[in-house]
Amino acid sequence: MRRRTLTAVLVAVGLSLSACTSEGGGDDPGESGTAGSKSGSPGRDDSASPGGAPAAPAKGDVSVKATVATGLDSPWGLAPLPGGDLLVSSRDTGKIFRVRASDGAKTEVGEVPGVAPGGEGGLLGLAVSPQDRMVYAYFTSDSDNRIVRMVYEPEKPAGQQLGAPDVVLRGIPRGSIHNGGRIAFGPDGMLYAGTGETGDRGLAQDKDSLGGKILRMTPDGEPAPRNPDPDSVVYSYGHRNVQGLAWDADKRLWASEFGQNTYDELNLVEPGANYGWPEVEGKAGDDSYVDPLTQWSTDEASPSGVAYAKGSIWMAGLRGERLWRIPLDGASLVADPQSFLEGEYGRLRTVVATDTGDLWLVTSETDGRGSPGDGDDRILLVTVS
Repeated sequence: MRRRTLTAVLVAVGLSLSACTSEGGGDDPGESGTAGSKSGSPGRDDSASPGGAPAAPAKGDVSVKATVATGLDSPWGLAPLPGGDLLVSSRDTGKIFRVRASDGAKTEVGEVPGVAPGGEGGLLGLAVSPQDRMVYAYFTSDSDNRIVRMVYEPEKPAGQQLGAPDVVLRGIPRGSIHNGGRIAFGPDGMLYAGTGETGDRGLAQDKDSLGGKILRMTPDGEPAPRNPDPDSVVYSYGHRNVQGLAWDADKRLWASEFGQNTYDELNLVEPGANYGWPEVEGKAGDDSYVDPLTQWSTDEASPSGVAYAKGSIWMAGLRGERLWRIPLDGASLVADPQSFLEGEYGRLRTVVATDTGDLWLVTSETDGRGSPGDGDDRILLVTVS
């Protein structure tokens, strides 16, 4: 593990120069964030089955068991394959790599055509369909953010293993900031996507826009059954920039969200609910909106990916350079969140649970806002207890 004394100084200086970015804090220099709000909550989706999961202990611990891979360029999305290997996306090159779990060997799978990197855009989230093993990707094009799916043929030569992309969903607003980008298949078999409002705040409250939303769709990109509006893929709204999606043992959906200058959030997502942005940021107790379960200052978190393992939500922090544990008893906190690995690996982008309840953790030092050192970026295997 690397301690970063000089890096911490450089990051602090860099943050002071880039306070206008969502992944480093706020996006409006000189404008303070509004105090949060949200509290009411509509009925839960039929796919949820409350009860069952035991409460997490108030305290836990983590240890880095292994460095799975090094030398990654702007890694963003991570998707496990059957057998334990991993697919990882490179935001700025538009390429997907396969990482062999046994020794970290990297093979280029292919390049996704049409990716237009820039700012916070590029090749972002990845997901592998549980039905047919198709590879889904969320990326920024010249005109929008979109989701495509591709046949993956590992028997073909390296770099030629992706089929032609089939567009599943297009028309998600794009911008230099706040592109969202996380995609994941839920326990109901539907595809979910977290989007951002691209800095155009009004999009978050506009139900006709796909920006600033959590989307729920069939694997073909159609509105999923039991969506709040049967003709829309919009599942929840009033979001600023969602980059983390995870389900707990009782099939509840949790999402991390970047705040502006004041509060980052972890939200329990309810169908049809309004999470308040841009009217509010963080907790406010206003019945018009849904309050987050918990919140952090933006310098402690700036959260991207989340995962669920061993009774807790685990949240990767970019500006905060730490891994957060949020222990749960059902939909409630057991105790205050705990932080781990602070400053030891720099910015943390993505966290994914393994089949054994440990975590894969992806660093993000080569994204233009970190201070990369030897070996960056990397995938870590983290044991949790």
